[in-house]
Amino acid sequence: MRSIVVAALFAASAAAPALAQDAASERAPFTGARVEGLAGWDRVSANGGHDDAVTYGLGAGYDFQTGMGLVGIEGEVADSDAKACVGSATAADPRLCAKAGRDLYVGGRVGTVVGGKTLLYAKAGYTNARASGSLDDGTTVIRDHQNLDGVRVGAGAEYAVGPNSFVKAEYRYSNYEKGVSRNQVVAGFGFRF
Repeated sequence: MRSIVVAALFAASAAAPALAQDAASERAPFTGARVEGLAGWDRVSANGGHDDAVTYGLGAGYDFQTGMGLVGIEGEVADSDAKACVGSATAADPRLCAKAGRDLYVGGRVGTVVGGKTLLYAKAGYTNARASGSLDDGTTVIRDHQNLDGVRVGAGAEYAVGPNSFVKAEYRYSNYEKGVSRNQVVAGFGFRF
C-alpha cells in the first residue's frame, strides 16, 4: 500500500509541471501586466529646425486579449539626448541652447493578434515633455525650462518570444504645444506577468 501511495505522489509531481505548462500555453499570450525597456531614434522639431537624437526609457501596461482582439492601457517615462545650440557665447553673438528632457506618456492601444505570436497595434494618448533652454552672452547665463502638453499617436508590432517575454518595434508621432513635435522609431524588450 505504501508503495502505491509513493508511486501516486511521484506520478502527480511529475505531471504537475506539464499541467502548469498546458495552462500557461492556453492563456492568451498578450494578456496581463507588462514592463519593457525602450530605445531608438528621436527627431525633435521646433520653429523649423530639428535635432536627431537617441531616446530611451521604461514602459508599463496592462493588456486584455479576447480572441484575436486586444485592448490595453500603458504608460512610459523616457528621456532623450536631443540638444541644439547656436551662437558663440559673446555679447554680439549670444549662445542659445535648447534641450529635450524627460517625456511622460499615458494612453491606450488596440490591436489584433496575427499568427498567434504577433500583435499589430495602434496607440494614442497624452504626453508631457520637458524642454530646457539657456542663453549665454559671455558674462551671464540664463536658464529656463517648460513642460509642454501634447498628444501622441503611433503604430507597432510586438512578437511573443516566449510565454512571458516579447520584443517590439514602434513608430510614434507626438505633437506638443508651442510648435514642438517629435517623430520616434523605438525598439523594445519586455516581460509579461
